[in-house]
Amino acid sequence: MSGAVTLLRPATANPATRPELTDALRASVATKSAAALEFLRAAAAEFGSAGELTFANSFGAEDMVLTDLILREALPIEIFSLDTGRLPAETYTLIGEVEQRYGAKLKIFFPDATAVETHVRTHGINAFYDSVELRKACCGVRKMEPLRRALAGKKAWITGLRAAQSVTRTGLPQREFDAGNGLEKLNPLSDWSEAEVWAYIRIHEVPYNALHDQFYPSIGCAPCTRAIALGEDVRAGRWWWEDPASKECGLHVRKG
Repeated sequence: MSGAVTLLRPATANPATRPELTDALRASVATKSAAALEFLRAAAAEFGSAGELTFANSFGAEDMVLTDLILREALPIEIFSLDTGRLPAETYTLIGEVEQRYGAKLKIFFPDATAVETHVRTHGINAFYDSVELRKACCGVRKMEPLRRALAGKKAWITGLRAAQSVTRTGLPQREFDAGNGLEKLNPLSDWSEAEVWAYIRIHEVPYNALHDQFYPSIGCAPCTRAIALGEDVRAGRWWWEDPASKECGLHVRKG
């Protein structure tokens, strides 16, 4: 029928989390894993081994690759995470699995309780749906302020960002200066594909968030994250009611 609209339909299983482990994909993952490990070791040597270098772990698939590299190789890199108070139950389950699997206690930062109470009492429990300004204000209280504390006194921080994740991350370099926080920002997986990330997880049997199998490629706070349909952008489920060209929480806004 002319002019018909093709609807995106969910599949019975998420193929993205189980890529075919071809010889070419295995070789690519091996090459990029070695490069990422060398990158992390060089960063530790440059920025020191006494806590000056830290990794911001949000427990997404990419972050689990870096978590495995850092902890399996016992690299002198601190790992921290932000608990906004509104994370999915599956994320907390994964935190426990990581600590048990690697025998490590992660550094968790929480938002200031008084600031959260004031924000909610003033604007409402789910005000982030009302406007971009209120959503960013919520992120500011629950993410940005704890991040500033987490990065205080650091020389550099590591993220699991990939250039292919969204239009706001196109051209992402492996290293850049984070002017907002006044320190170096390192993105070791910037040139990895989604298939390479998941191949690494499967090859090394790395624990991951169960929501990924339910079509959640990008996971943040529960109210601001939804599953996507096949064919949608991997970041389509984050703040889905906003313009894709500008939807970031503020943690990774790049100056252009």
